Amino acid sequence: MSRPVRVFHVITRMILGGAQENTLLTVEGLHRRGWDAWLVTGPAEGPEGELLTRARRGGFPVVEIPTLRRAVRPVSDMRAFHALASLFRRERPDIVHTHSSKAGILGRFAAAAAGVPRVIHTIHGLPFHPYAAPAANLAFIWSERAAAALTGKIVVVADAMKQKALAARVGREEQFVRVWSGMEVEPFLKPNRGRADVRAALGIPQDALLGCKVARLFELKGHDFVLEAAARADPRIHFLFVGDGLWRERLTRKAEDLGLKGRIHYAGLVPPQDVPDYLHASDFLVHASLREGLARVLPQALLAGLPVISFDIDGAREVIEHGVTGLLLSPEDVGGLADALNRVASDLPAAQKWGVRGRDLCRERFSADAMVESLVNLYGKREAGTL
Repeated sequence: MSRPVRVFHVITRMILGGAQENTLLTVEGLHRRGWDAWLVTGPAEGPEGELLTRARRGGFPVVEIPTLRRAVRPVSDMRAFHALASLFRRERPDIVHTHSSKAGILGRFAAAAAGVPRVIHTIHGLPFHPYAAPAANLAFIWSERAAAALTGKIVVVADAMKQKALAARVGREEQFVRVWSGMEVEPFLKPNRGRADVRAALGIPQDALLGCKVARLFELKGHDFVLEAAARADPRIHFLFVGDGLWRERLTRKAEDLGLKGRIHYAGLVPPQDVPDYLHASDFLVHASLREGLARVLPQALLAGLPVISFDIDGAREVIEHGVTGLLLSPEDVGGLADALNRVASDLPAAQKWGVRGRDLCRERFSADAMVESLVNLYGKREAGTL
């Protein structure tokens, strides 16, 4: 007798983040199509907000492993490995699909130990990078190499991730498949609240030229570069930081020290469904992070019709075409960022055409349905494909 394919998606924590939203939309999409899709995760810790509440309302099984944590803790990690292996042996998934590094390493080793027939992993962003300690990079590279040997297919959200992995001798060319990270497209095309209402609620002048940055207020997200460039740029430009984190107080002090008081506005931690409202209330997006796979906010901004100024990192150039849908700058180039801000300020109508061009590109490429369809094809089963 046939049954729906059972696929377990494993991720470290369901905070508000790109990898987490990608995973949740995948499980939701598979569930709607009749697959026996499960979500396996650790506790949703951190100040970033969480998606676990939404997941538990989804009608599919959600398993929380208390010892599955983001930080490297050998004793807890071993317990998480055993908990995952025990779960896989008991529930016998046909496919284990892991996400991000920590859950990807533990989950793939546990799947191999439990004899899971197919193991797939998604790289949302590599754990080794130039801003990490050399010893940590070496440990992650060796771990990723070992886990890749246990993996059937490795999904990347941008070709840049594949090239970086291969350069570190993680995986083989034929293992890699690019699947664009899907999102709920329609809210970004048409927001719930009007531009004037959003600005009024935040105390932003209606006539201000507003740059938006969507990211946790934390290291490697580039808020310092934005503040330093703002101090050199056209004083008519205001900035809206959407997100919260441990660095808010420090960034507030720095903005005041740079003479930016009154020009920096904080939306704080907002529900994902409200992000389109803040984008539509803005005139352009500024993305100054130093490490991303392919930042979801780039296609989100283009869907909202915004021109984008971004550091040229990882998968950014796979969305942003310089001078066509936005501007790409060398990472950490504060002077170049200030010049880009002034360029947008001096001719906003010309910059707005970049956002219009990008909207059509992103509408189909980054839809959640397109992502789930690509994964269904990768799994090799149609709809609720049966065994």
